Amino acid sequence: MRIWLRSLFITSPFEALLEHAEKIKECGWVFQQAVECYVSDQCEEFETLRQEVSKLENEADAIKRRIRGHIPKGTWMPVTKFELFLYIREQDKVLDSVQDALDWISLRPKPTIQEQLQKDLFLLVDSVIEPMEDLSRMISEAKKYFDSYSEKQRRIVKDIIHNLRKREHEADKIEDELKLKLFTIEKDPITVFHTVRLSEIIGSIADHAENSGDMMRAMIARKGKPGLLAKLGRKGQGNGVTD
Repeated sequence: MRIWLRSLFITSPFEALLEHAEKIKECGWVFQQAVECYVSDQCEEFETLRQEVSKLENEADAIKRRIRGHIPKGTWMPVTKFELFLYIREQDKVLDSVQDALDWISLRPKPTIQEQLQKDLFLLVDSVIEPMEDLSRMISEAKKYFDSYSEKQRRIVKDIIHNLRKREHEADKIEDELKLKLFTIEKDPITVFHTVRLSEIIGSIADHAENSGDMMRAMIARKGKPGLLAKLGRKGQGNGVTD
């Protein structure tokens, strides 16, 4: 009986969520290096770095599939499976956006970003790195909260979520400033289109990190009463979770 009860608790899906978030954190450094490598036009490692991001993204996808398909029957969870699947889908979109950004860059092997705009692009990249790193910290602290339901621990998680929102707002501002400067400086329409789209993809990294934070906020708000996020998800998206 004791062994059976213990088996209900030993497999926590939050451990797998944390593992997935650590892949995102690792990917952030590679992404930063890849963009700097491309823009400088003095680095031959861009494609290697892009493939490294692709490798990390594939590893994260494997973790996502494991979460969806291998939660043992009867495992105790503080949230519903539907909530968990909604969350991992949104968190995974952070990595998708990173890979999309590098794939988009690769369509123009010769960098065309003028020197006056390079600092702004680097600032935009820097602004999304911290949210990528904060996801693993948020999950780690959320796991502690679900273990204890401590109000103090809940505030720690909420502070991280607040920081994700703050960083997303800052990324939006930097993205807008980059576009404004781009339209003033750049005359080539193809370069304008390519750079605008690139800035939007990079900005979406912070968007998805913020969305992940909002989902986590909904999960911790109930103090042990799962169901709210699932209801919201079903209302807006139907009963299935795709991707």
